[in-house]
Amino acid sequence: MSRRSFEDPEREAARLAALEHIRQYGDPVLRTPSERIEVFDEALVAEAHEMVRLMDEGRGVGLAAPQLGRLRRLIVVQPYEDQPAHALVNPEILSRGDDEDIAPEGCLSIGEVNVDVPRALEIRIRAQDLNGTEFEADIEGFAARVIQHEIDHLDGILILDRATPEDRRAALAELRESLLPSA
Repeated sequence: MSRRSFEDPEREAARLAALEHIRQYGDPVLRTPSERIEVFDEALVAEAHEMVRLMDEGRGVGLAAPQLGRLRRLIVVQPYEDQPAHALVNPEILSRGDDEDIAPEGCLSIGEVNVDVPRALEIRIRAQDLNGTEFEADIEGFAARVIQHEIDHLDGILILDRATPEDRRAALAELRESLLPSA
């Protein structure tokens, strides 16, 4: 998911540089389910740190390994700027609360497009940390939205798949228009 803010030219240059590393809509890796991670080593820790850096520079609030072309069940999230980023390995949603909210979401892999996406307001997840220690957690609010979005990436699901048919058509038209060369 993405966080928008383009006032600072240096920050915008860093954002654009980070986006060069992130796979974009149409890349088949974004539609391919990811494999469980079995090896917990320094390479995994380094990968998570690189993902946090790209997420931050890209002005995102979450990033999934498939967005970098890696079909591994690893996500990083930082829904709140005043809190640290977290890496979740092999995350899965165990349960969703009954209450749902529809809100606009963007994605670092889908340009500047935002679509309304329904998400559960509360979820219970199971994941592992970078050492392989398994844990469960109850997540709510915006953090729950971000985690659901990133877990979708691990399963080859994009926000366009969760949008209404009308929103999907409008978003795809906007994407096509943004890809046309300027006159």
